[in-house]
Amino acid sequence: MVRFALIGAEKYVPLKEIAEAENISQKYLESIMTTLSKAGFVDAVHGKGGGYRLNRKPEEYTVGSILKLTEGSLAAVSCTTQGPAACSRSTCCQTKPMWEKLDRMIDGFFEGITLADLLENG
Repeated sequence: MVRFALIGAEKYVPLKEIAEAENISQKYLESIMTTLSKAGFVDAVHGKGGGYRLNRKPEEYTVGSILKLTEGSLAAVSCTTQGPAACSRSTCCQTKPMWEKLDRMIDGFFEGITLADLLENG
């Protein structure tokens, strides 16, 4: 996403170009971009001259929203997750409040950083 922000929203960038520039597998990148596209984080055009681009300004994307979408939970430990993976001891765990506080701190940290911030600091 930082690479797309560096290039700008004026042109569509082929995945091959991004994969080479970032030294990551194009196949892996395809799976990430599919997720980002379905969620409306990027626009995609197929065929000659196609590729992906951001569809918002860099300051409108938080690192937290990108990570949660592509990686799932940002929970530091699995015991604070909800649903089937939830810890069976979560109702009586003495340390759960500490882990929940850490989760809020992590979420607040990443939600407080935008792609624009990364461009300024890079």
